[in-house]
Amino acid sequence: LPYVPRVSPVALLGKVTATTFALERPCCVFDQHASALDSVWLAVAFANATATFRNPPSPADVPPYKQLPTAHSYMTLETAAAAYACSAPSPAVLRVGGDTACRDQGRQDPCNGPLPSPGPYRVKFLLMDCHGPKAETRWSHPILLHRALSPSTIDPAPPGRGSDVVVIISILASLGTVLATAVLGALGAKVWGSLCHRDLGTSTFARRSYRTHHIPPALPQPLPPGCGCSPPGLGCFALRPPPPC
Repeated sequence: LPYVPRVSPVALLGKVTATTFALERPCCVFDQHASALDSVWLAVAFANATATFRNPPSPADVPPYKQLPTAHSYMTLETAAAAYACSAPSPAVLRVGGDTACRDQGRQDPCNGPLPSPGPYRVKFLLMDCHGPKAETRWSHPILLHRALSPSTIDPAPPGRGSDVVVIISILASLGTVLATAVLGALGAKVWGSLCHRDLGTSTFARRSYRTHHIPPALPQPLPPGCGCSPPGLGCFALRPPPPC
């Protein structure tokens, strides 16, 4: 078949990891060749081992996952051919290497276990019935997984910075220092002004409440001769001599 498997073009988180990759679902690829009892298998092989890969003569001869380190290939993801029909509501991607429980399985059943190395790998789909393969796709292009780094090889120091970046950082640091100094100065001036204003108010109040020494009232002065007191309420008046006889 002319179909070439490929990693899903859809934007996905973890599309390719250190042990898995998301493969595009082969929709409408086997409709003209499949019957109701057929199944579709995925063959996974190291990129340099595809030339020596041989299709199994029957489902009983499918190479299992645990033989990948020695045989350099295996088959997995057995699925009914009807699941890849044009009208089938199947998931958009197939996760290759997503079954972590395969590492501990001792049975011979095919398994979709984590891929043991970055590869690269190549894959193809086989349409099989009880008698063996009926159709197959082409091999995919090499698929390289992410390589996990050893903690001892990670440099904790940040990468070197250019001189321009260093100058910009220095200028920003200086501006930050100047701004902090200005803020602290303004705050100090405000506090000092508040304290001075409080002292000024206290002094003013003291001056307002200050009392001088007691000055006794002036004593009444004697009246001049010829001046006597009139009846109450009439004030003082001059005494005139009686007219001559």
